[in-house]
Amino acid sequence: MKKKIVKNCRSRLDMIMGSFYIPKEDELRPESQGEDSHFVCQEKKSFGFADGVGGWIKKGIDSGEYSRQLMNNSLIALNQETRGHVDPTMVLEEAYYKTKCQGSSTACIIALDDDHHCLHVANVGDSGFLVFRNRKCIYQSPIQQHGFNHPYQLGCSSGSGDGVDTAMEIVVSVQSGDIVVAGTDGLLDNMFPSEIEEILTKTLDRDDHQTPEDLAWTIAEYALYNSFDRYSESPFSRAAHLAGKNHVGGKIDDITVVVAKII
Repeated sequence: MKKKIVKNCRSRLDMIMGSFYIPKEDELRPESQGEDSHFVCQEKKSFGFADGVGGWIKKGIDSGEYSRQLMNNSLIALNQETRGHVDPTMVLEEAYYKTKCQGSSTACIIALDDDHHCLHVANVGDSGFLVFRNRKCIYQSPIQQHGFNHPYQLGCSSGSGDGVDTAMEIVVSVQSGDIVVAGTDGLLDNMFPSEIEEILTKTLDRDDHQTPEDLAWTIAEYALYNSFDRYSESPFSRAAHLAGKNHVGGKIDDITVVVAKII
């Protein structure tokens, strides 16, 4: 496993979580649930999300089926873990080996270690998370990709993805009052950290008791708006430019946002 360690700390913490999901519209499949999937488990102080790889639709396979099974199996594996001491890597490994349908997906599992005041994370691909303290971004997780718009991805079919051993393990110190904003690339490709900082500042200045679900909804709506903006710079268009590609504006995609408040 690749490991990235960001400081240590200590005395018990908890986190309250909320989420919001906006699947992109598909005129050919109006019943589609999209390609993202996620779970929030308050009991185990953990959450996870996955983004199915869209290319499978060309083979007649629902691109979201793999991500949904992967997250369902992650939740089953999570129930075997001890509250406050969840090992996201073990959860993801067990889910990966139990997910047998065709397809592939990025994946991220995040758990709070309440004794050591840190988040433990297992991440594969271009989903990720940011930590905000005093409404300023103090950490953003790195992404894993083979090339522009080609993220690492888990898959059970031969040659369809990367192995679970490619998962990056991350440990990040947190403290009471921190806000974790996490999501799939539908969020991260369409919003800079500074835009989320602005939302947190404006929203919490109006109402400091905003729930994580309310914040997730607000952030997801902004990401959706940005995704349809064909002219402004976005993280996706900036990455495209650096890769020598011609893309301006946002990227239309499924958008999953999970917000966790550390208390």
